[in-house]
Amino acid sequence: MEKTLDTKVFDNLEKLQVVLSEKYQIQAKIEDVPKQLGAQEELLARLKKEYIEKNSKYEALKEKVDGLKTELEEAVRLREEGEKGMDNISTHREYEALEKQISEAGEKEGGLRKELDKEEKSLAELDEAIKADESWIKSQEKDLNEARASLDKETGSLKKELASLEKKEANIGANIDSEIKYKFERIIQRNNEGIVNVKNGVCGGCHMILPAQFANEVREENEILFCPYCSRILRWQESKDGEEETYYTIDTAGSLADLDDDDLLDDNDDDDDIIEGNDGAEKDDDLLDDEEEIEDSDEEESEE
Repeated sequence: MEKTLDTKVFDNLEKLQVVLSEKYQIQAKIEDVPKQLGAQEELLARLKKEYIEKNSKYEALKEKVDGLKTELEEAVRLREEGEKGMDNISTHREYEALEKQISEAGEKEGGLRKELDKEEKSLAELDEAIKADESWIKSQEKDLNEARASLDKETGSLKKELASLEKKEANIGANIDSEIKYKFERIIQRNNEGIVNVKNGVCGGCHMILPAQFANEVREENEILFCPYCSRILRWQESKDGEEETYYTIDTAGSLADLDDDDLLDDNDDDDDIIEGNDGAEKDDDLLDDEEEIEDSDEEESEE
């Protein structure tokens, strides 16, 4: 039977497949670039938050230390005044009053000095921690800026590659039907391979046995046909010289249940249009024919 479909269509699809695969890989890399900085940005944000909290704590502690110093000065003043007043007392009552003033001021002074020493030590430690954080933040900011610059350069290079691939895609795609090209792009996005060879009646993508009549239609190449199982475009591959063409049985090829998830498209409305028009339901019924009909497919093709 004379072929009505130019074989260059399949050649163009195979060329487009290479271009699209590279294109989608580069797009994925470009989308992944911001994620590479995520950990560094998160660390820097956490350091800055801790730095702000420590500064707030430092200011509060500094205010407390200043208050303790004021209280200590007042306690010292009262103690010293009482001690000086001892030289001028004339009565026992005055003596008792000054002695009490000196004692209370002395006790308060001692307590304040002890507390002040403790808080000043904490303030000094906090000051050192803040200075260390400042240094660490500057270092992280420098590293992050360098990483951004490097990734920006890498992204620029990837975008140039992407532009070149898109130009090739446009040139090749101009020779392919727009609807076929649209479906083809979606298939490659999911499976990384949009066109596969059929050999011995088996799809090279999902490795499922194709119904005999459908396999013959693929071989005739009168139209673009999609695998009823994985939705990839099918192209017939002739056996090499001297190579015996043998059809697999259902037992050796497996069933739909044996396929990996990646080999099958999701069951949704968008995928219906890929298989639509390929008599998928009729071909599924053919798949249920007995093994004898499948094994005799070579003979049927010879008769045709």
